[in-house]
Amino acid sequence: MAPDGGDDVRAVVQAEIERAGREGRDLVVYVGARWCEPCTRFHDAIQAGSLDTAFPTLRLLEFDLDRDEARLRSAGYASRMIPLFVIPAPTGEASPLRMEGSIKGEGAVPEIAPRLRALLAQAQRNR
Repeated sequence: MAPDGGDDVRAVVQAEIERAGREGRDLVVYVGARWCEPCTRFHDAIQAGSLDTAFPTLRLLEFDLDRDEARLRSAGYASRMIPLFVIPAPTGEASPLRMEGSIKGEGAVPEIAPRLRALLAQAQRNR
């Protein structure tokens, strides 16, 4: 979870980009909310380690929409739907490489996973 408070999102993301680079991981900024069913299902799957095999190099920087909306918006991490997954730009701002939204129910994580995999592949091609 990203730090709470007034820290500039760009600075937080830049620090995580550097950390992910040192560790050979792919950073994705993830925005969810407690009231969002697909978000909570995805969050719980990550916490349980259920996606570790499918995404062995993934590092998520998780923000809560309700807590962080204003500071996310100022760095370009705004969307019409959540969950939101964004490949950050080197500046810490949001890049155009993103996906948003999912379905409710048990199918949420299986619906998100291949789309997230495609997003990461697109990021790899753009490097």
